[in-house]
Amino acid sequence: MSCGVLAITEQVDGVFRKVTYEALSEGRRIADGLGCPLSVAVLGSGIKSNAEMLGKYGAEKIFVADDPELKEYMADAYTNVIAGIAAKEKPCMIILGASFRGKELAARLAARLDAPIAMDCIAVKIEGGKVIATRPIYGGKILADVALEGEPQVVAIRPNFMPIAESQKTGTVEDVAIDKGKIYLKFVEKKLETGKVELTEADVIVSGGRGMGGSDFSVVEKLADILGGAVGASRSAVDEGWRPHSDQVGQTGKVVSPNLYIACGISGAIQHLAGMSASKVIVAVNKDPEAPIFAKADYGVVGNLFDIVPLITEEIKKAKGL
Repeated sequence: MSCGVLAITEQVDGVFRKVTYEALSEGRRIADGLGCPLSVAVLGSGIKSNAEMLGKYGAEKIFVADDPELKEYMADAYTNVIAGIAAKEKPCMIILGASFRGKELAARLAARLDAPIAMDCIAVKIEGGKVIATRPIYGGKILADVALEGEPQVVAIRPNFMPIAESQKTGTVEDVAIDKGKIYLKFVEKKLETGKVELTEADVIVSGGRGMGGSDFSVVEKLADILGGAVGASRSAVDEGWRPHSDQVGQTGKVVSPNLYIACGISGAIQHLAGMSASKVIVAVNKDPEAPIFAKADYGVVGNLFDIVPLITEEIKKAKGL
């Protein structure tokens, strides 16, 4: 393999999501291991000025498809444009994030290019010049090593799992001819929750579990607010209807890697740990001293969360002079 790695970016309103830098960083590492160049495809509207900085993360060539009709992600249009870039550049590998959007796009690209695919990868290594992708199966109970045959190989990496590393390269920007092809989907509208920190992008997350005892997450919300973080939840809390599925952290929810993760009333089931174990610092508050979460936590407090969490919030307020 020596013909290059192509990374695919993901952006919202012209701002690149964290998984973009993770895909670029991992793509750079793979390209170095294979002795080939790394390029990146950027799709959007008015995105060219932002695209120039991607060389900082290891991209030697930056292919920009800038068009008003690409402002919002549309699966068929994006697939057509990226497939066109791949047909011209003939990369050996296409790497992107396995976000909700990325999973759909990866599957469509694999079908369009008749390419092998490894989805939701948590590690990628090179053995004998071949790429081996590691992905969890059976709810994370088993890790499978997958060797792909054929080219291009499509690899979708799990968000918040791969480290971001700067590796300054030339980052030459090149406008590409845009062929959106036949489009069947039509963008109608987009509704975003304003003032809410996106869970997968947050540096601080405060999560509540079954120990919350109900839908009143106010103590958790106040702590998250004072820390400028996001509110998460365990699957049990979501299953009870206390929080929306968009707040769920875990194997069947969102995988996060904040600088600080505070688990309140969460026992620490393996499915939940799979979604937050990459956090830099983990703090657990639980009244059960035998709760599995304490084995993963850097700091633990045994006690009633409704007594402990408000005290933490007040101390942080004092430290901030609020």
